[in-house]
Amino acid sequence: MNLKRIIVGISGASGSIYGIDLVKKLSVIPNVEVHLVMGDWAKENIKLETDYQPEDIVKMADYTYDDHNMGAAISSGSFIVDAMVMAPASMKTVAGIAVGFDDDLIIRTASVMLKEQRKLILVPRETPLSAIHLENLTKLSKLGVQIIPPIPSFYDHPKTIQDIVDHQSMKVLDNLGIGNEVGKRWMGE
Repeated sequence: MNLKRIIVGISGASGSIYGIDLVKKLSVIPNVEVHLVMGDWAKENIKLETDYQPEDIVKMADYTYDDHNMGAAISSGSFIVDAMVMAPASMKTVAGIAVGFDDDLIIRTASVMLKEQRKLILVPRETPLSAIHLENLTKLSKLGVQIIPPIPSFYDHPKTIQDIVDHQSMKVLDNLGIGNEVGKRWMGE
């Protein structure tokens, strides 16, 4: 089985649990190497929204990069990775990616994914969405970016927040081509 290198970016949007859960699930899959980069506000949101500390997330990843280190390995197209997932993706980060304004490592790495035509998945977190947000997401979708907003399903009768988070992680893992059974799937009537 071939090694898969997956970058997980956690931006400063609310919903840091989506990135945390994805890192946690990826870290236990054989032959998956997790590369993590968190924005400054992501670290604050992790402390505000969860029972985790940023250091806890760092321990789950194989490699971690400072968001201010524009010379990190993941900032170059010559560093081969299979995909990047931005979970959650703030609208500031989405805008930066959409216009190529690489002012931090998260956005720079996403730009590398675009220029190298590698898989990029965004889990956008904002509501309501303005026309500007929708235009940026549409632009990125037309460039091949997979947009997977954290919209819960209710056919699976979620009982806990973790059930909702599991379903989102399942959708992302599916789009990464990583087999999983972390959420309940629709099996028909």
